[in-house]
Amino acid sequence: MIAYLDKLNMESKNAVPPEKLIEDLKLSEEQNGPSQSHCSNVDSPQTAKGGASQLPESEAKEEDDLFHDCNDSFASGMVEKNNNVETEGAASSETQTEPDEKYLLELEKDIPEEEKQKRRNESTKLKEEGNEQFKKGEYKEAEDSYAKALQICPACYNTERSILYSNRAAARMKQDKKDVAITDCSIALELNPNYIKALLRRAELYEKTEKLDEALEDYKNVLEKDPSIHLAREACMRLPRQIEERNEKLKHEMLGKLKDLGNLVLRPFGLSTDNFQVKQDSSSGSYSINFVQNPSNNNR
Repeated sequence: MIAYLDKLNMESKNAVPPEKLIEDLKLSEEQNGPSQSHCSNVDSPQTAKGGASQLPESEAKEEDDLFHDCNDSFASGMVEKNNNVETEGAASSETQTEPDEKYLLELEKDIPEEEKQKRRNESTKLKEEGNEQFKKGEYKEAEDSYAKALQICPACYNTERSILYSNRAAARMKQDKKDVAITDCSIALELNPNYIKALLRRAELYEKTEKLDEALEDYKNVLEKDPSIHLAREACMRLPRQIEERNEKLKHEMLGKLKDLGNLVLRPFGLSTDNFQVKQDSSSGSYSINFVQNPSNNNR
């Protein structure tokens, strides 16, 4: 018991992820990017100071016009719960696994370059339609347009596909589809690891879904790529405190459950956890346990 509490105190200091703490609560329950391939006629994205990938000027401007601030993706246009009921088929289509990019590249290896360029142009038109729908607040229609564009756009065009995934993530954020939006951001980053907009978007999504450790990691990565981004800097100052408070809360909840379990085991012997006093050494942080025969008398 002492060793376990010592371990618990050490984990709290090291900001252990909540998943580990939750696993410890179970006690007596059952123990239980793709390669950057490019078509011959596609230029590699230039890298700006700080490592940020720079899209062609027209595409970068278009992205800024649409989604200049990740906060806007949640601030307005959120679909109310009563209006967010979807059919079973639609829900299954959103949660289905996206095709692997390497697998798509293998399938397309024999497609002529002319055909690939044609498909690229068709996907660009669909993306532009999605952008217009997004501006009008038609977020479901925009999501569908980006999805169709992804079905057409050849896998060798990494930059174009990363933009499509990031844009679809923005449309899904507007509909409060956080989990699938996170998936889209992750794929966009696999295709273009320096895509700061997708990284910021995923960081905010992680924070909205209370995955604070993952959010902090993404914000740190943003600052490594571009130290001038104030949103990431502010989050890196704010989140560590929130993570510490969350872990402390989880620790107290776990101690309460341990006490309940201890009382269950000790009750047949006429004892309870009150018979054992736990004290923490202020210098080392370790715990010691003393047995008290009459805890009620000891408190007088």
